[in-house]
Amino acid sequence: MTFYITRNITDFVTSRIDLRDHQEIEFYAQPRLHPKVFILRYLKKSSLKNAFIMLIPERTVNIEMGKSPLLSVQPSRGLVDERFQIVIENLLPNQAVTLHSLHQSEDKDFWEAFGHYISNEHGTVTVAQDECFGGSYEGTEPMGLLWSMRPVPGSRSGLRLRKRDVLSPMVVHISVYGGHLSQGFSKQTVLATSVTERWYMAPGVQRVDVKENGVRGTLFLPPGPGPYPGVLDLWGGGGGLVEYRSALLASHGFASLALEYLAPSKLRTADVDSSHFEKAYQILQNHPKVQRDRLAMIGLSFGAAVTLSMAAYSEIIKPQCCICICGSHAIPVDKSLFEIFEEFKKSIYKIRVNEDNQVIHRDLILPIPSDMTLKVDVGRIKCPVLLVTAGDDQNWPSLESAIDMKEMMANAGNLHLLEVLMYPGAGHLIEPPYTPHFRASNFIFEGTEKVVMLWGGQTKPHADAQEDAWNRILAFLRQHLYSSLNHEVKARL
Repeated sequence: MTFYITRNITDFVTSRIDLRDHQEIEFYAQPRLHPKVFILRYLKKSSLKNAFIMLIPERTVNIEMGKSPLLSVQPSRGLVDERFQIVIENLLPNQAVTLHSLHQSEDKDFWEAFGHYISNEHGTVTVAQDECFGGSYEGTEPMGLLWSMRPVPGSRSGLRLRKRDVLSPMVVHISVYGGHLSQGFSKQTVLATSVTERWYMAPGVQRVDVKENGVRGTLFLPPGPGPYPGVLDLWGGGGGLVEYRSALLASHGFASLALEYLAPSKLRTADVDSSHFEKAYQILQNHPKVQRDRLAMIGLSFGAAVTLSMAAYSEIIKPQCCICICGSHAIPVDKSLFEIFEEFKKSIYKIRVNEDNQVIHRDLILPIPSDMTLKVDVGRIKCPVLLVTAGDDQNWPSLESAIDMKEMMANAGNLHLLEVLMYPGAGHLIEPPYTPHFRASNFIFEGTEKVVMLWGGQTKPHADAQEDAWNRILAFLRQHLYSSLNHEVKARL
């Protein structure tokens, strides 16, 4: 049991002691002083002899001020890439507290993070300024309660936190507890709590289903009449319709089409080739709220390979810029996806499994081929390209690919179009800021087999990479799509 110690009942708490570490002690009540004050008497000599013990481990209040702890989280509603400010007031000076975040996912799994803090001489904790001394993160980390989230103990294994319904917010409960706790939060008494909503869609953003000419996806349009620059958004080999990045891009003033191009139950891979992506590009280009001459493509993982291939070879897709996140040019998309995946099977023997039974996929296309016919000729690309690479990418050899692309573009004379961001310690899944890091998670391999895929990365450097990369991606898009335009949307909740 932990007690707070003071030598004068009118003093604020200045220290604490765990009685489990001191076996030879006595203490007895002193109700005349205070109903929750005890006298501590050591059976051996101690500097704590006759100190007062205040039995208030949870419902700690400022005795002099007569106030309970106050927790503020601002903004209470904001975009997922927007920092919030957390302040706790009315604590005792130098009081140990734990900040805890809790979120229930759409799959009904609970995720949490926590940090240990000590209030200043005024009884205040300001998360953006104060050091976290332990928990799921450490140091001065304003958003640590989000990016360090992990499944609560006892949860299913291999989980990944992703938002499917962008029309609803990610609801996070943030609470304050007395003392430094690391588990059992649901059984403890809360000192103060607050609820914050994290949105991918800003007010006024429109979500439009797209089912046209065999193309499926979702178009997100910024508020207002437009027209706006457009982005064709491609995810990777996991398939399905992933909307949250496009919703967030629209919240920053870009009309973004999230394309569903790997969905076995709806669309055969044999029917998806370069013409499919060209149709999607034209749908975006022809929308009345989209500026047809200011379009970009963004792709992650396999989506990056598609993006590079279209930029290099397509006669229809002529983007003003491209963004490729943790992908490779060593997968030319010059045939149907079915044929490409059949080619992959020839190298499946290169895939490794580590001691934790996690699949390491990156060796599938290594070494990077020297034969130009086996990779995208990036020397043909005529628009600016931003490559986002991760030093611990265990899914695709994005770093090796970037090095080879740089050499190819230097030889072709278009190296000036290439910008490379490399993040040591980051893993494959570089997503919007404050998304929790997943070193490995469940994955449906080859459309049927469930495996645990190793993505790589360490939590803190990966979180830093996500925040920095996202800001640079937005700046890159603004630079090449907005240029002289002056009506950029800056939506706020």
